[in-house]
Amino acid sequence: MTTFSVSDVPSLDGRTVVVTGANSGLGRATARVLAARGARVILAVRDTAKGREAAAAMPGATEVRRLDLADLASVRAFAADVTESVDLLINNAGVMIPPFSRTADGFELQFGTNHLGHFALTNLLLPRITGRVVTVSSNAHRTGTIDFDDLNWERRPYRPMAAYAQSKLANLLFTSELQRRLAGSPVIATAAHPGLAATDLLRPDGRNRVRHLAEKAAVRLLAQSDEAGALPTLYAAVADVPGDGYAGPRGFLGWRGRPKLVGRSAKARDAEAARRLWTVSEELTGVTSPLTV
Repeated sequence: MTTFSVSDVPSLDGRTVVVTGANSGLGRATARVLAARGARVILAVRDTAKGREAAAAMPGATEVRRLDLADLASVRAFAADVTESVDLLINNAGVMIPPFSRTADGFELQFGTNHLGHFALTNLLLPRITGRVVTVSSNAHRTGTIDFDDLNWERRPYRPMAAYAQSKLANLLFTSELQRRLAGSPVIATAAHPGLAATDLLRPDGRNRVRHLAEKAAVRLLAQSDEAGALPTLYAAVADVPGDGYAGPRGFLGWRGRPKLVGRSAKARDAEAARRLWTVSEELTGVTSPLTV
């Protein structure tokens, strides 16, 4: 039985790590541990003022750079600015159940940010990635469906939770196809989910305030801390796990507990859907992967 904890993260001296969404919540907790273990951590954040505030509270070498995953121009600019080798990329940033809105490029916000933004970022950085790509998904992927006929919710009434679940399922399909294409490479792709973590991902964002406060109170009561929620990501990042490994808490319903490799839904194991999503993602983002297998 694994008992992985922060103390099991090895020395990362001389390593460069990029963590998206590192100014708050799980991303901040993840970046803090990696910096404490000696990594040079690039905090890839939309709000650089908040990023600098987060970095100031972290030990070790940190750098803050602007990245808005909801704007492919920002993704391209960020990637172009990363000229050094990247040992570890952690695709952590995300948005969760906001009212309907679109990214700068016209995609539904959750699919565009959580999946397409990270798809573009990863492929743009791949020539410089030397170690591992970790993408943060969610248990919500189990209720997700990839509607290839309406990925951006243009034909259906918008359901924020269903859109979120679609984006988190896309994260796992992306990881599987990325690993397939990386076969024979020293780089591997893994994924993780935090269980039920008391992060600030669940913001009001225009939803009913009373409902939001009730949801927040329930999460605070049942959830584990950001630090505990970050453990599956750290496990997927540094532990001896196979490519396409998926880490999550071992406790009740996968909500909390020490990390281990966990299962995923049948839809998340659909290799044909993963290949199709990859092709569609290249078309939507205009980013052609350097991996052509």
